[in-house]
Amino acid sequence: MLTTFIAVALFAAFSLHYLYKHLFNTYGYRLPLPPGTLGWPYIGETFELYSQDPNVFFAAKQKKYGSIFKSHILGCPCVMISSPAAAKFVLVTKSHLFKPTFPASKQRMLGNQAIFFHQGDYHQKLRKLVLRAFMPEAIKARVSDIEALALHSLNSCEGRLITTFHEMKTYTFNVALLSIFGKDEILYREDLKRCYYVLEQGYNSMPVNLPGTLFHKSMKARKELAQILAKIIATRRQTKAESNDLLGSFMGGSEGLTDEQIADNVIGVIFAARDTTASVLTWIVKYLGENPAVLQAVTKEQEAVMGGEQGLSWADTKKMPLTTRVIQETLRVATILSFTFREAVEDVEYEGYVIPKGWKVLPLFRNIHHSPDFFPEPEKFDPSRFEASPKPNTFMPFGSGTHACPGNELAKLEILVLLHHLTTKYRWRKVGTQNGIQYGPFALPQNGLPIRLARRDEKEALL
Repeated sequence: MLTTFIAVALFAAFSLHYLYKHLFNTYGYRLPLPPGTLGWPYIGETFELYSQDPNVFFAAKQKKYGSIFKSHILGCPCVMISSPAAAKFVLVTKSHLFKPTFPASKQRMLGNQAIFFHQGDYHQKLRKLVLRAFMPEAIKARVSDIEALALHSLNSCEGRLITTFHEMKTYTFNVALLSIFGKDEILYREDLKRCYYVLEQGYNSMPVNLPGTLFHKSMKARKELAQILAKIIATRRQTKAESNDLLGSFMGGSEGLTDEQIADNVIGVIFAARDTTASVLTWIVKYLGENPAVLQAVTKEQEAVMGGEQGLSWADTKKMPLTTRVIQETLRVATILSFTFREAVEDVEYEGYVIPKGWKVLPLFRNIHHSPDFFPEPEKFDPSRFEASPKPNTFMPFGSGTHACPGNELAKLEILVLLHHLTTKYRWRKVGTQNGIQYGPFALPQNGLPIRLARRDEKEALL
């Protein structure tokens, strides 16, 4: 009883101290903290954010406190910013004051040497290596291999009731492995998939490493994943085979990455390349299904780019302006990444407030993408709005500045290739009447968008 009483008393004391410090700004800063609330000690407002439409959470905060406010997410005190000027300040103009970061749970799972968590010389070296494998000149040669994966994915779904997001995750995972390991990826696909699927379950869990918790299970899977990668790296060294894939880029030259650094960055690339692109594809399928006129126009465009006997070419993917605008509008409306994480490396003053050293800073892409000031009728799906370029710093689906996503060209390529075959060969029908959105952490159509897929000349299969 005494032990329990002491524990409760200590927790109460901690909670009061926490609330006093964070709510009443007794840190002694010359300027005040941004307005806002921090929720419960440690837990903060994590559940409020991830259990509902992020638009509701962010819009309510912005309405009450303005374009800059504080909160507490995934164990981290943070400042949220929701204007293009503030996003540019953090991501571009003063990017040296805000290092890239993630919540502790995700950082430990991805690995501390991953590109996401660094700036300066090490980041520049990693970015150079990633771009070497993901720039247009490098991925041009992979079009036919990506097309083969797209065709296999669609053929496997034909005539079945499928969960769109699940199938798209399989497709984007295979494309990611192809880009990392080249054609050898098929040798490791199943083992990597098994471990990674366990790992990803804990990405947004609290970092409590106790048996039975999601975080504990994920960390075990992460350890096994690193062991598999170590074997792949050892095999590549023994064969001394040269390759233009990402692993070859990491292992080649005089950069001298350690095996741990390679493993952390391989896992990081899988994380960045898989769920986000799969989410975009899922939303595109939904929006095209709900907008017959847009689907008809996209299909007509794609039928004019039927490719030769050898299939699609890189040049063919540059003849798809309408389809590209559909991708852009999907990225805006769905805003797969509602925000990104940065961390102040020193106390930073902005608009009369202090952003304390060590606090996370979250540029809110969703708020910017859904602002009627920049995008009239922001909830409306209208690809024609991208016939003109958006205003600077108002459209940032791949981030901005030196830490913008280096794999965005690959993501656009795999989306275009799959959409080409989906629209020219197939039709689909949504199954079920639910039109809601689920969150966790990406916004997705309810239940991952169940559909029935059939060849265009087999319409009865949709009935």
